[in-house]
Amino acid sequence: MAEKSILVPKMGESISEATVIRWLKNVGDTVEKDEPIVEIATDKVDNEIPSTDSGVLTKQLFQDGDVVKIGEPIAMISLEGGSDSKPTETEPIAEIHDIADVTDKIEEEIQIAISSSQTSINNSSNSPKSNYLPNSGSRFYSPLVMSIASKEGLSQTELESIGGTGLEGRVTKSDVLKYLKNRDNQPTTPAQIVHESQPENIIESKAVVKSKPSVSLNNGDEIIEMDRVRKMIADHMVMSMQTSPHVTSFVEADVTNLVNWRNRIKGDFKKREGENITFTPIFMWAIAKAIKDFPMINVSVDGNKIIKKRNINIGMAVAQKNGNLIVPVVKQADSMNLLGLTRTVNDLAIRARDNKLVADEIQGGTYTLTNVGSFGNIMGTPVINQPQVAIMAVGTIQKKPAVLETEHGDVIAIRHMMYLSHSYDHRVVDGALGGMFVKRVAEYLEQWDPHTEI
Repeated sequence: MAEKSILVPKMGESISEATVIRWLKNVGDTVEKDEPIVEIATDKVDNEIPSTDSGVLTKQLFQDGDVVKIGEPIAMISLEGGSDSKPTETEPIAEIHDIADVTDKIEEEIQIAISSSQTSINNSSNSPKSNYLPNSGSRFYSPLVMSIASKEGLSQTELESIGGTGLEGRVTKSDVLKYLKNRDNQPTTPAQIVHESQPENIIESKAVVKSKPSVSLNNGDEIIEMDRVRKMIADHMVMSMQTSPHVTSFVEADVTNLVNWRNRIKGDFKKREGENITFTPIFMWAIAKAIKDFPMINVSVDGNKIIKKRNINIGMAVAQKNGNLIVPVVKQADSMNLLGLTRTVNDLAIRARDNKLVADEIQGGTYTLTNVGSFGNIMGTPVINQPQVAIMAVGTIQKKPAVLETEHGDVIAIRHMMYLSHSYDHRVVDGALGGMFVKRVAEYLEQWDPHTEI
């Protein structure tokens, strides 16, 4: 019978790798067309790859935990009714735009062999010292990345300072090349000075890096291994704090009109639409309007360039049932009315909690909203969701005494109040812009029309 490759399909913009979670079919099993054969993970979303044809699974090209690139074969099947004389040609793995694509692939294979050889040589007691960078530290580096780092004289400290865009924050070839391109503009660090004056002691230069604090264990302590998603969240948060100087501005908003409006219409809305109306789509509506007023909040940073985003795609942080966090994205939120936002937010939130999102639904966000008030918190200082430059946290709504100005003078009344916290990247968002933006969001919420129809 003829064999055919099962390829890893494209699963969203900017996704280039996936991790094999578990095989749903074993070698020798019969599979039907469109029947899932393997479960993989991209970023925070798990996906099943179906068979493109009916047949028998003959090869599993990767094992659980392996990383596979988008477009690569992951399995082989023997086609039903195929010919033994001539195997079916497999589909091309990826479109080759220029000779560099081929060169990169060949070079990486070569570097794997070189890396293995150098490791063996360096482990020998009779081997002289080498300038080769060890693949150590907190992240894994591919042989190709290590080779480039060695050729360009990058110290381990420099390599660990490069922000990674690959799976789980892994540093890719393009990340290293981009760093080298802007290297002359980077501030000189003590580690680089050691490297320049003593190039033969690259390994020893790691001593200037602060070591991780040791953790002592006592009787009764429980060791819990991080799951895959928690590791990715941890790496992403650390990377964000290392990338962006965070500043947070706070405002307090009087949302009494909004609360009274929702209390009045929520029952009829539930009967008519079959779902609840929460405050989240209203917060998202206000943020989208404020971004229209201050478009420089809706940007990303690429080296010394600011990328101003055309679309307003607002992510919302959702806590899953297992305690992990995921951020589905409402695409072009500014183009939706309140009913459309409500339906979209409810749908994404439900499927996010059940881990049923597809990869494209967590990609492409330009701004993020997180509701810390849902846990009873009055405010928070959220961490920016890279490569965005800002994120807003909304706190719980509380009844509080407040001073109101009336035509008869100031009075004290019970009002529904809440805090908004706006964290932003101080490289490109100054305090004036960051502060005016969160104030504008508060104003839109305070000015809510109690006669709004939905």
